[in-house]
Amino acid sequence: MNERLHRLSKTIGPGILFACTAIGVSHLVQSTRAGAEFGFLLIGFVVLANLFKYPFFEYSSRYANVTGTSIIDGYKRLGKHSLILYFLITIASMFFVTAAVGFVTAGFLENLFHIEFLDFWTIIILFAICAGILIVGKYSVLDGLVKIIGSVLLVSTIMAFLLALINGPVERVEGFQLPEIWDQAGIFFLIALMGWMPMPVDISSWHSLWTLERIKQTNFKPRLKETLLDFNFGYVVTAVLALIFVTLGAYIFFGAGEELPNNNALFAHKVVTLFTETIGDWTYIIIAASAFSVMFGTIIAVFDGYSRSLVRTIQLLFSKDISKPKPKFQTTYILFIFILAIGSLVVVFQFGDKLKELVDFATIVSFLIAPIIAIFNFRLVTGKYLAKEVQPPAWLKILSYLGILFLIGFAIFFIITRF
Repeated sequence: MNERLHRLSKTIGPGILFACTAIGVSHLVQSTRAGAEFGFLLIGFVVLANLFKYPFFEYSSRYANVTGTSIIDGYKRLGKHSLILYFLITIASMFFVTAAVGFVTAGFLENLFHIEFLDFWTIIILFAICAGILIVGKYSVLDGLVKIIGSVLLVSTIMAFLLALINGPVERVEGFQLPEIWDQAGIFFLIALMGWMPMPVDISSWHSLWTLERIKQTNFKPRLKETLLDFNFGYVVTAVLALIFVTLGAYIFFGAGEELPNNNALFAHKVVTLFTETIGDWTYIIIAASAFSVMFGTIIAVFDGYSRSLVRTIQLLFSKDISKPKPKFQTTYILFIFILAIGSLVVVFQFGDKLKELVDFATIVSFLIAPIIAIFNFRLVTGKYLAKEVQPPAWLKILSYLGILFLIGFAIFFIITRF
């Protein structure tokens, strides 16, 4: 028993980091909006998105554990054209994703410290702090702190959920009409909701990088089932919390005649108020600090994930011997952090003070490119690249086929209805 606990303590980490990263925009913003604007009409799509995306995130962990390399290395094994396509997909989406997450985080920062005069300087300062933390290498300390504070938000969310169930849903205003899902606006939001539920498929590569980093950090190589246990724990937590946030939005806002604000700071205030109205006003500062901390951990993970994956992609594309250590990793890593920050700020300035439009656009881009990465990940764990004994079971392969059809089908449906 002690041996099992010891091995588990050495393994646990990437799954929790996955959960802390996922419980950001997709939950605090999109899931809450889904409940507030549509009640429980979209909850089935939340379940389906979590279910059908599951295999492709699991495969990233599986591949990293079995091969000792990231799934980005696997893309090169599929052919250099696959790696180039992954690189182009990353470049095409990273500025919008980082801008959306940064914009939301800036809103929770302004809400926490009651900042009303900095305007766009808030996100500039936020990005500068993130870059500084990653450059000086203090992320591991912050990561541990964010996990602790994130657990406070987890407990608070469950408390708010239970109290909301006890108190019942808000009374609907007179003349309230159920929203239309299948008009253009409803379809637009539906695809946006599923785009980051629970995370974009294209950033599944980050989890393989974090898995390898954890092995390097602890100098411990877990068994495959231990790595998958860590991942499954994080994934289940994110999926359950998504349903909880939809419920909170539905019970507290749906039908009340009150819309969630489009301004990032006002939206953050409204989300925090959602908790305090059910738990009690005394929890405001705790919830505000926890929500900001979770979002802050998410934006740092986004900076780290994109920069780390781009460095590895560049190494694989242009280095002749990728097995040797790369002395210029830190220099290239820092360069990508600055490129990411500057490009994302340009996107934020273009969208102005339009939180929902920016988030929806970023999430839709992620959804449209998801089928490509899903197919790549599936090929890497079901073909000649992994031994049969460590390939996924039959039920997971079947779920993968259904997931690929689901992602492709909705992507085509969106394109047809949109254009």
